[in-house]
Amino acid sequence: MPRIESTAARLAKLGFTDVARAERLLTELTATRPQANPPDTVVPQTNPPDTVVPQGNPTDTARSPESPPDAARAYESLLAGAADPDLALTALTRLRGAEPTPRLVSVLGVSAALGDHLARHPADLALLERPPATDPRAALLEAVGADPAHLRPVASAPEPLNALRVGYRGRLLALAGRDLTGELSLPEVTGALSDLAAAALEAALAVARAETGEHGVRLAVIGLGKCGARELNYISDVDVIFVSAAEDDTRATTRLAQALMRACSTVTAEGALWEVDAGLRPEGKAGPLVRTLASHQAYYRRWAKTWEFQALLKARPVAGDAELGAAYAEMADELVWTAATRDNFVEDVQAMRRRVEQHVAKEGERHLKLGPGGLRDIEFAVQLLQLVHGRLDPLLRRRSTLAALAALSRGGYVGREDARALAEAYTFLRRVEHLLQLHRLRRTHLVPEAEADLRRLGRALGLQPDPAAAFLARWRQHASQARRLHEKLFYRPLLQAVARLPESEDRLSPTAAVARLRALGYEDPEGALRHIAALTTGVSRRAAIQRTLLPVLLGWFADTPDPDAGLLGFRQVSDKLGTTPWYLRLLRDETAVAGRMARLLGTSRYATGLLLHAPEAVELLGADVAPRPAEALLAEAQAALARHEEAEAAVAAVRSLRRRELFRTAVADLSGTIDIEGVGESLSALNDVTLHAALQAAQAKVGLERQPPVRLAVIAMGRLGGLECSYASDADVMFVHGDGDATETAFAVANEVRRLLALPAPDPPLLIDPDLRPEGRQGPLVRSLASYRAYYARWSSPWEAQALLRARFAAGDRELGERFLALADELRYPAGGIGEEAVREIRRLKARMEAERLPRGADPALHTKLGRGGLSDVEWVAQLLQLRHAGDRPALRTTRTVEALRAAVAEGLLEAADADVLAEAWRFASRIRDAIMLVKGRPGDLVPADTRERRRLARTLGYPPDGSEDFLDDYRRITRRARQVTERAFYGD
Repeated sequence: MPRIESTAARLAKLGFTDVARAERLLTELTATRPQANPPDTVVPQTNPPDTVVPQGNPTDTARSPESPPDAARAYESLLAGAADPDLALTALTRLRGAEPTPRLVSVLGVSAALGDHLARHPADLALLERPPATDPRAALLEAVGADPAHLRPVASAPEPLNALRVGYRGRLLALAGRDLTGELSLPEVTGALSDLAAAALEAALAVARAETGEHGVRLAVIGLGKCGARELNYISDVDVIFVSAAEDDTRATTRLAQALMRACSTVTAEGALWEVDAGLRPEGKAGPLVRTLASHQAYYRRWAKTWEFQALLKARPVAGDAELGAAYAEMADELVWTAATRDNFVEDVQAMRRRVEQHVAKEGERHLKLGPGGLRDIEFAVQLLQLVHGRLDPLLRRRSTLAALAALSRGGYVGREDARALAEAYTFLRRVEHLLQLHRLRRTHLVPEAEADLRRLGRALGLQPDPAAAFLARWRQHASQARRLHEKLFYRPLLQAVARLPESEDRLSPTAAVARLRALGYEDPEGALRHIAALTTGVSRRAAIQRTLLPVLLGWFADTPDPDAGLLGFRQVSDKLGTTPWYLRLLRDETAVAGRMARLLGTSRYATGLLLHAPEAVELLGADVAPRPAEALLAEAQAALARHEEAEAAVAAVRSLRRRELFRTAVADLSGTIDIEGVGESLSALNDVTLHAALQAAQAKVGLERQPPVRLAVIAMGRLGGLECSYASDADVMFVHGDGDATETAFAVANEVRRLLALPAPDPPLLIDPDLRPEGRQGPLVRSLASYRAYYARWSSPWEAQALLRARFAAGDRELGERFLALADELRYPAGGIGEEAVREIRRLKARMEAERLPRGADPALHTKLGRGGLSDVEWVAQLLQLRHAGDRPALRTTRTVEALRAAVAEGLLEAADADVLAEAWRFASRIRDAIMLVKGRPGDLVPADTRERRRLARTLGYPPDGSEDFLDDYRRITRRARQVTERAFYGD
């Protein structure tokens, strides 16, 4: 015997969630319904994927019921087609006597707000089945009592705002009925919504004329954004610009425009329409609400930014004076398509791309519009490509996103498959946006989290059997694909421009490819195309992987200070490692590695040079990079020495180690893993290890030729002694040998150290600078400890005591080094401090150095070492404090500048605020010197005067692309304050 299904089970299967309530309401509905009026038949439909359709069984039909149970079954069958059967049933019970047709049920199952509207205005039910044929402009003008045939209609209805809202919502209801049953395509829906909004603006203008009495002035309303492009959604701010015919009329037309905006946004008994947003007008909210056509034209020609021309892409007259609106549209068309030829177009484009990325990061993934892979991603990419290429290709001059995307695909500016996938994603996201907004007729773009809301969306889109899960999967699939394509959209066709494609394939022309690369920041686009061709041409696996990598890498390069250098460096590294199995696989499979490499190559010529001579160091980019401890470096250096018998080969291996570790430090520096003091420590420790290894190799070599061996210590001086080395620093050192050792042998060892570290090689040399030794260049390269003691006792000058403040043991015989430092302490930390005569001499020496050593023609305000408030100022302040007080205050006995400043504050010798000012200036100047080396690959002390070089330097230091002048202002301000402190703390008493 067949099992009888319960009513509750049947209702649950049909999609009702509150089955008890549904059963009760269905009973009430059928009990009060005349038997001769059964529900309409559910019409079978064939719909494309993602079309909004009712969810009932298309084979179910409603027969004339012979009893209430039969009528209830017919209702159930029809309501099962609703996105939310419970919501539709609740609304239907409020519409007693309403004929439940598929259109009505579809609307009630999605939109609680339209159900409320029908409950207040049941006469509008007729609009669902017989959509009005009249023009919406004429209908809404008549609703407010205005004559559509009049040149400038004026409202005369007693309550025009309520009448406008009722008329508008009736039209919206009719459109939603056809949309939700799959009778209209997305472009048809958005076009109708835009026309309806334009009609509402025209009616609101008629209301404004009646309110203000300004009947004779000419005002045009220009639609921008989605309204201008005829791709409006159900609830959205309507972006507009107001244009006045004459300058003398602007006061009157401004009152008219303000009244129009109020007519749309004022909340009445029938609610509000939407906000009219004039924020995209010239000068934004700070500018006048209404301008003449000539004023608009003057502003756009002289002051407008690229993003403002992007907004004008959508400009279209939508209400008001048609002749004036057409003149504005003609002017906008002329201006928009020449935007790519304006100064700073490239910088503006890059800034626009970054602004979108920042919005995406801020809004989170559930935002349909601004989230990753959202509508803004797609719209922005399409508009930017139109701006870049539309000047030369009129076929791209389309207002709507889907039409422009199709034109870009036909012209080869976007790949066919990419365009198809983006169009599908865009269509899906817009449909979801419509469903979200229809529910309450509120402006929203957030994908809900509640299960019931997700279920309603899934059912409205025809997704089964688990609508909520199916919707989330489909949405994430489209968003992920849109995001992935957005990242590659600008770059993939560049590969096709230089590739051999089937004749049937459209592709980007070389001219268009050059224009696109230039717009993205490449200064030598022709050269960039040659690099792309060299990397991707051919049928090898290597070329295939490069074709996959480059669309993303080109975008990353474009976001670096020097995209051209980044692409060139990538080609050079790839040429060296392209046949190595792990290289391209690493970049393909590890996105983080590829991203770090792109940023490195596009930022630092110094790091690129290091990488080219040790391309296997790419593997270092696979994890967070930090400098290695000195102990580990020393152990590796010792192992390298043990593997080689000849000194030259041994030191070459150590220099190779140093090159790799320089690269590691540069990567950590550029990625922000270590600060400037950490960079100095790392580079100084690396130089110590290199000196130690070279000294051992030299001693071994000289020891084979000369007996007996000598004890030798290397004393670090200058920035090396202070653990403050930069990438360009030489090794400032002094050599000391033991008393009784052969001076000639010691000299030979020291000379061999210098030679080994300066030999021509692919690795950077470590040049030895011994000029801070007694008697400078005129004195012997090596002295015994006794010789140093005798010299300092008899001949020492105050500047030599100052130089010894940096003295630190670096390599060789530690016991000998410690004895030398004990000797140095007597000079650099004298009991009671140096005398006033010595202080005056140091001040005179500093003043002479400022006057004589600054390079000819150099701006003293921009020289990081010798300029006002630069490194020299800060270091001499710290060193003078040490010479005067370290003998009595051991806390001051340090070789490091910032530590000395901190100790001076702790000892009450320097105000904390002054120390902070000096330390900030020292760190900033040190960072700039290092950044100059990193960016240019050669040392420099001057902040670049060349704007392009300074912009690259500023980017490397963390400033935004347009922050070059901010960087310069910051440097001048910081060093000016440091100089003021120097005047007090160094030159004052």
